[in-house]
Amino acid sequence: MLLAAFTGILFAPLGRAAEAPDVPDDAPPNLAKLVALRESETETERNEYTYRQSVTIDELDNRGAARGQYRETRDIIFSPTHERTENLIGKPDNGLKYLTLTEEDFRDIRDIQPLVLTADRLWNYETKFRGEETMDAVDCWVLQARPRQILQGQRFFDGLIWVDKKQYNIVRMEGQAVPQIRTTKTENLFPRFTTIRKPIDGQH
Repeated sequence: MLLAAFTGILFAPLGRAAEAPDVPDDAPPNLAKLVALRESETETERNEYTYRQSVTIDELDNRGAARGQYRETRDIIFSPTHERTENLIGKPDNGLKYLTLTEEDFRDIRDIQPLVLTADRLWNYETKFRGEETMDAVDCWVLQARPRQILQGQRFFDGLIWVDKKQYNIVRMEGQAVPQIRTTKTENLFPRFTTIRKPIDGQH
């Protein structure tokens, strides 16, 4: 059973941040669209940078003790036309005992755990406002996101999203990549995860 996974992404700052607007008293009715617009801006900026992505997957026994680990590091490069290339740094260190990583696991590490919920991805999701909460010392709106429909071969996020009230940046996501894949002979199951984002330049 895979108990934890974490993916980190870092890109360089752009410079002086814009002044933050006042925090509204009530969540705007088009909150999801505002988040998607901000996410589209974030993705545009991210695609201008090269960054290094390190992945560590710990395999735990029934008592919570570590019994195996997988580690890899890749450089993520975007061309001038924003085509993505991944360069593996060295060889993956695979010390897992019972877990087998599948193509879907690596897709989730690349696309779902660090999901950027841009405008062109938002239409795949149903969103519901779930209130407000202070998360990681940031005043946030809370959105639930679930896929509208899942066709064969597709992967989506299903969970909660905490959104900065000031600039509509996503600061945390908790959920799961779906669907779980079960057949009469095999099970390809996927863990719940938490993705935490930190500000880089006061704007992104």
